[in-house]
Amino acid sequence: MKFIFLGKRFAAILLAGVLLTMAGLSTLSQAQTISPAQKAEFEALIRTYILENPEILAEAQEALQRKQELALKVRMKRTLEERADLIFASKNQSQIGNPNGDVTVVEFFDYNCPFCKRAMADMDRLLEGDPKLKFVLKELPILSEASVEAHRVSVAVGRLVPDRYSEFHRKLMGGNGQKDGRRALKIVEDMGLDLDKIFEMSKQEDVNDVFREVNGLATSLGMNGTPSYVIGDEVIFGALGYNVLKKKIDNYRKCGSTVCS
Repeated sequence: MKFIFLGKRFAAILLAGVLLTMAGLSTLSQAQTISPAQKAEFEALIRTYILENPEILAEAQEALQRKQELALKVRMKRTLEERADLIFASKNQSQIGNPNGDVTVVEFFDYNCPFCKRAMADMDRLLEGDPKLKFVLKELPILSEASVEAHRVSVAVGRLVPDRYSEFHRKLMGGNGQKDGRRALKIVEDMGLDLDKIFEMSKQEDVNDVFREVNGLATSLGMNGTPSYVIGDEVIFGALGYNVLKKKIDNYRKCGSTVCS
């Protein structure tokens, strides 16, 4: 229903100039001073035209969708160019794999996303077969308050014991059921890490800065779910699987783009 409504509005705007002329109103300024009777006649003309030419709604919606897609591509390209430092090398991120890797895969994830859990197996398989690959992990808790709690602990682990982050990440992401703060802290304890320090760090206000930064990047890149990725010059939506990611990584290494001509 939302798309139909947008289409009607768009069609009405496109038709306004024509129908103003049909109604004997040559300018919008004249239209602003029309009488109630003229206004009703004008609205009836629009309604009649749309009912007699309903295909224009689909045409208008297609045009609107193309315009929105183009605007998104422009915004994504600008973000990739202007905010590359935050995407690939922010202080507010953790990493797994070769820190000096020649290709970086940036993954935006939520610990309670079942597709992210499946995607972790793809990440591990890629890293196992590619010693020159680096994964950057962006904490994007969007599914629940439980996710926020779990990610606060995750950020704290990444800050205080970055060399143990990959172990923590795999244990928490790989578990079954809901992931929350209590469960994340239990993993911290089981790993023999300093529970009090990590708990205290997780409560710091500036942890919210991490989430704001990542959410801002995700929005600018057109992401509306997890997992989402950035590889070089491309934003990738969804858990597309090992084969798709590997091909894009191989292409980027070969020609500097995820799609080689």
